[in-house]
This record gives sequence, structure tokens and C-alpha cells, in this order.
Amino acid sequence: MLIVVHQEQSTPGRIGDELQALGYSLDIRRPCIGHELPRDMSGHAGVVVFGGPMSANDDHLPFIRRELDWIPMAAASGKPYLGVCLGAQMLARAAGARVAPHADGWHEIGYYPLQVSAAGRALFPEKLHVYQWHGEGFDLPKQAEHLAGTKWFPNQAFAMGGNAFGIQFHPEVTGAMMRVWTTRAAHRLVMPGAQCRQTQYAGHARHDGGIAAWLRGFLPRWLNGTALKPAPAPMPLADAAD
Repeated sequence: MLIVVHQEQSTPGRIGDELQALGYSLDIRRPCIGHELPRDMSGHAGVVVFGGPMSANDDHLPFIRRELDWIPMAAASGKPYLGVCLGAQMLARAAGARVAPHADGWHEIGYYPLQVSAAGRALFPEKLHVYQWHGEGFDLPKQAEHLAGTKWFPNQAFAMGGNAFGIQFHPEVTGAMMRVWTTRAAHRLVMPGAQCRQTQYAGHARHDGGIAAWLRGFLPRWLNGTALKPAPAPMPLADAAD
């Protein structure tokens, strides 16, 4: 499985752990330090493109420009593509959609409830709070199917062509990763809409089990092309106490 991360020390977190549990080996590439991307997808079962502190609009960064040029090939290959946060924004931009900060400067940093569309009900449980860390969002590409949003960022999940998915949130984040992020980037926690560290810790205790269960159910369906078909059994309800 091809894994694209955007900082030298970044890891695929829970997503990487779940893929390995499914029997996939991980080919981790870091274009930000000069790693090349494959010319085609014939040597990989699929690709996950992760997030990062940069913007999908950072054309002055050569590796971002190369990824934007590469993503259409990866998505059109028919192999499973999953974009997470920046990876979703770059998929949207590569498909012709706008990526931009929220008009009122709002940030989502912490746990927020998803609002699931009719099409997204095949993919998400009725109640799911997801972990976010972003200040930019994206318009929905014309050829995409809307799956979920939030109050402040209406496009949180979409599908293209049956194999390519973009999600704005971070199901890969573990408790240990959250503690690192909220420490190293503590200055971001004063942004409008951001949750303080204590609120995030409480959110993790309440919501992380639902995120882990969702991811564990989603990945096999994403990999075998049935993610948008009705699940054979009801998806586990996250945050059932709400």
C-alpha cells in the first residue's frame, strides 16, 4: 500500500496499523524530502495521501505541485485512493474545486459531529464525532458525490468514481498523536473554533472508540470497492449516549 505523508517524522498512525492488520505492507513516501512518487499504480494495491501543515494551494512548494499533477493519475487508475485532510483537499483541487480558508476564519481543531448526507448513510453511522485539525476547506468537485459535512465546513467527505474518497477529518490520530499535536502546535489552539487541550482529551475519551470502529469497518469496504453499498450488517453506533 502506497502511503504519502508530508513531514519527515509523520506516520500513518491508526490507518497504517489497520492496513497492516489486513495484511498490507506499507510503502511510505515523503515527497517533502525528495521521495519520488510511482509513475503508475501497477505496483501498489492503493494509496493513502495524508495531511500536513501546508496548503493545497502552495504551488510554490515543488512537492505539492508534483502531487497535484500526480493525483489525477492515481485516482483514475481505479485503485483505491483515500485522501485525508490535505490529501482530500488536493484531490478536490486536482478535480477543479476551490480550496480556501473559512470566510469567517473558523478552524476545526478537536472533535466535531458529522452531518451525514443521504448517500453517506451507507458509509457513516448516524452519530459520529470525528477528530479535525484544519482551517481550510474545499468546494465539492463537480463529479463528486457528497457524503458528509459539518456546521462550519459543509464538505467533509466525498467520493469520486467509486474508488477515490476524500475525508477532511483524521481517523488515523491516536491518543498519543493527539498529545503530540496539541503540544507542538499549541499556538493553533487559540484559533476561532479550536478546542482547548482538555476538551480534546475529554473528546478522545468519549469519541475515539467510535472513530476506531468506523475506520475498521470502512477500510475493507474501501479496498474491495463496496464502501458506498449498504453494509451487510448495521454500522456500530458511535456516541450512543448522546
